[in-house]
Amino acid sequence: MSAILESRGVRKTYRGGDNNPVEVLTGVDLSVYRGQVVAIVGASGAGKSTLLHLLGALDTPTGGDITLDGVSYAGLSEEAKGELRNRQIGFVFQFHHLLREFTALENVMMPLLIAGRPEGRARSRAEELLAAVDLAGRMSHRPAELSGGEQQRCAVARALVHDPKVLLADEPTGNLDFVNSVRVHDLLLGLARSFEAAMVVATHNRVLAEKADRILLLEGGRLHQADTSQVMF
Repeated sequence: MSAILESRGVRKTYRGGDNNPVEVLTGVDLSVYRGQVVAIVGASGAGKSTLLHLLGALDTPTGGDITLDGVSYAGLSEEAKGELRNRQIGFVFQFHHLLREFTALENVMMPLLIAGRPEGRARSRAEELLAAVDLAGRMSHRPAELSGGEQQRCAVARALVHDPKVLLADEPTGNLDFVNSVRVHDLLLGLARSFEAAMVVATHNRVLAEKADRILLLEGGRLHQADTSQVMF
């Protein structure tokens, strides 16, 4: 079985404040399979968010290559990358990024409407996902009327509404209390596996990391198999 998401020798260099190059990623190799959850751990500033942005085609690597379902990002136009993000990748961030003027239902429908799906089909799919994250009774509420945990669960529904091949989560519960964190953890992992999406999650949360199929440490610009007993979360 071939990996759905792969990176090979991925490097990323930025210009520092003194205009000198700062190499954040020095050669990242990663293979993620359908239905598999991979947790990326490491110190703040190690490059976890940078890596997720590259995997999600939100940024371009300095070197190396990333492929999704056998298609290299390197050959894609910006328009094609945008279509790939909207149709094949789901994103969940630490902050939910819901559109405050729209209801929970409208927020979850949005990716499908942008993709040109019929409104009725988009509504039906959004209602199904909101019910799956226990928000069936909150669909008409706007973000300001939802709790932090409800907002993040809405963001999870939005990330999954177009049945993505890959789900990328960057500190998805970093802004929540323990009880809500555990609830969102279980929803994220359970839904990702039931949808058979490949999931990569960057986290400082040991509980979330240890529920993944694999835990990798990002250190020195590369990924290493993690020994959680020695990782500082």
